[in-house]
Amino acid sequence: MSAETTGIQFPADTEGRRSTTATSKSIFATALEAASPEAAQALRDEAQWRQQYPRHLRALTELSLEKPEAALATAKAGLDAAWRSFEFVRDGNARPLADAMAAPTPGALRTVTLEGRERSAPPRWWVPYRGQRLEGAVLLQQLDAWERRGVLEPSHAEALRQVQGHPEWLDLSDRTFALLGAAAEAGPFRWLMRWRANVVAVDLQRPRTWERLVQDALEGNGRLLAPLAASAPAAADASAWAPLAGADLLTQTPELAAWLGSLGVDLDVAALAYLDGEKHARVAVAMDAIGVALARARPGTSLAFMATPTDLFAVPGDVARSVQAAFAERSAPARLAQAGARLASAGRLFQPNAGRLVRSSTGTEYGTVDCLVLEQGPSYALAKRLQQWRAVVARSEGRTVSINVAPSSATHSVTKNPLLAAAFRGAGTFGVEVFHPETTNALMAALWVHDLRNPRSAAHPDVALQHPLELLMRGANHGGMWRLPWLPRSVLPLAALLGFTRRPSWQA
Repeated sequence: MSAETTGIQFPADTEGRRSTTATSKSIFATALEAASPEAAQALRDEAQWRQQYPRHLRALTELSLEKPEAALATAKAGLDAAWRSFEFVRDGNARPLADAMAAPTPGALRTVTLEGRERSAPPRWWVPYRGQRLEGAVLLQQLDAWERRGVLEPSHAEALRQVQGHPEWLDLSDRTFALLGAAAEAGPFRWLMRWRANVVAVDLQRPRTWERLVQDALEGNGRLLAPLAASAPAAADASAWAPLAGADLLTQTPELAAWLGSLGVDLDVAALAYLDGEKHARVAVAMDAIGVALARARPGTSLAFMATPTDLFAVPGDVARSVQAAFAERSAPARLAQAGARLASAGRLFQPNAGRLVRSSTGTEYGTVDCLVLEQGPSYALAKRLQQWRAVVARSEGRTVSINVAPSSATHSVTKNPLLAAAFRGAGTFGVEVFHPETTNALMAALWVHDLRNPRSAAHPDVALQHPLELLMRGANHGGMWRLPWLPRSVLPLAALLGFTRRPSWQA
């Protein structure tokens, strides 16, 4: 049986077909059922799911905002449905995911360790940005500028100011990080290896990937721990074991959970892996399964996620009102031109972004912004929603959870698509900033440190939130998408047209 039909899979129907549409609809409908049976039925009846799924995610988010308990109920229902739906296939046999996770192959993986050669103290934090090295007062000025322009939320800027003011936070020798998808282009691996961290790296067995991870580790002052097949030959030198290191999150999920648990320490677990198409939902389930197993085994486990800006979010009421005001206060010429464009495009261009304002049972007003990109598809939306659900549920259970919106970044996985690459180049026309991956990983690595070190961070469960979804409202760097008066996807074609004539504005 090929690798494509082993490991974590969408469920098969009676004829052996694995439908991503049926599964996604079922999971989202089950989540909605916890808040509104009528809304759930409307989703089940949806005949144009791939085009209309955003409106159902808007309904889910708005209903979740009405009561704190509704947010937790929908999240738990969605997670339970996902765990019941996805299968684990091995040796031609499909098993429920929970059963597979409870029965890993014993001793399948062992640990190899590598110490960084740099013995100096952790360097002060800095940010590579458009050919500059931002640090000190210059970095603080840039944070102020991004905040004024609405590129990031004030809570994101304030968290990074805290990191700038507490360089002692960057000595991470007391923590062990497990990076699921360690080689992620916008991930924190390189920074953690500069900050004396113990980093357990999980990524595919690809020699070039591990050669790069090993090189980054050697240049740093941290400690790298990597999985190696138990059957691999013993080798003390990294040049010998690096080509053999790694494991597959999709097909070795139970074994990875068992191996990570065998390390015997509390882990800060980050779900970073990205795969194209329906595989992204499958790897999200794999990372969730590993995180759940580790959290059950050790109460000190923390979870971390990087939320995509191209999603549908609950936002504070003042953000929603500012978006509504920006749409309402357009100049007369802009209104006329955009009305003509909407008419010519059969209503697809320049659609308003913010949804209705929702007054929660707590008395606080919230809104929603829809930044979904249809080309990414409902499987991608499911993958990211699973992470949102796990974040709010885990925090409600007393676990430290860091989840922050990361900006759109010009990673290879995005820019290999000519249309999205062009849209990124033209995004600045509409007030959206796209970041180089090296800028993103510097910002988000520091933000993770903040969430772990600052006891007043929303990541800590003893910090009071009026609503569980406020966890996702704090620390967001959306590149300006939350503040757009139009649906981002309704101006994406125009951004792409402009982008085909421009060079990229982002630089490391």
